[in-house]
Amino acid sequence: MSDPEARQLRYFVAVAEELHFGRAAERLGMAQPPLSRAIRELEGQLGVPLLERTTRQVSLTPAGTVFLRDARIALDAITAAARRARHAGQPKPTLRVALKADYDAGLLPRVLATYQREEASLPVEILMGGRGEQVPALHDGRADVALLPAPFDDRGLDHEPLLTEARLVALAATDPLVARPSLCLADLAGRELPDGTPADDEASGPRGKRTNLDLAQIFNLVELGSAVWFPPASVARRHPRPDIAYRPVEDLEPSTLTIAWPQTSHSPAVAAFVRATTSVAAAAVS
Repeated sequence: MSDPEARQLRYFVAVAEELHFGRAAERLGMAQPPLSRAIRELEGQLGVPLLERTTRQVSLTPAGTVFLRDARIALDAITAAARRARHAGQPKPTLRVALKADYDAGLLPRVLATYQREEASLPVEILMGGRGEQVPALHDGRADVALLPAPFDDRGLDHEPLLTEARLVALAATDPLVARPSLCLADLAGRELPDGTPADDEASGPRGKRTNLDLAQIFNLVELGSAVWFPPASVARRHPRPDIAYRPVEDLEPSTLTIAWPQTSHSPAVAAFVRATTSVAAAAVS
């Protein structure tokens, strides 16, 4: 029994995500009959049905559900391998560090200075992204290492916590709650975060929908009273604004800055960056 090819995996993922052979064929830029034949051949190779087909709909079998999950992982690994190979083959390779703007607890300048003293250091390329974009960048080969707040999906990643700091609530300076020296989450009932989630629904830790808003947009929403926000204390310190007030929230989970990298990485440059980052963080905490 031969193993499936990458082409077959792409065909199956398209059909499994569309649950419609016609739409999947259009997405793949091919005719429907050869796509149907390819899926039947794949099922024959595996010896199990992956799809239930009727005249009205297509659905995944239990085997198909499992295969879809693993096929996506395999395709991501192939894409990542190609990206990493191209990057490693460049005349002047770099170390690509992914992070969300300002979510470095103020450590990044010292980390970069310390890292450049490492024998295995490379020129650093900073990849700024929105919340939740760092882990995918590690998986698909766009980044070598990432600084990001916990919690996150750490499957396939090694990681180290760096430091933990309180999160504050950012409020419009005209908000009546500013008169209080400290708040609790229940005080924020009825208010929303910039991503639209209820502000008082944060007791279990940072979560919510991904948002691509940058800091300037978030600050504008807070200044207008359209949203409140929970930045780490280091972000609040670096961004004092006359129309925004920061207050402690007694039952708000703190933010833990973490460094993460793929478990499969054997790069001396990545190891050197991890050493530099953990060293700087330890000095900052002590």
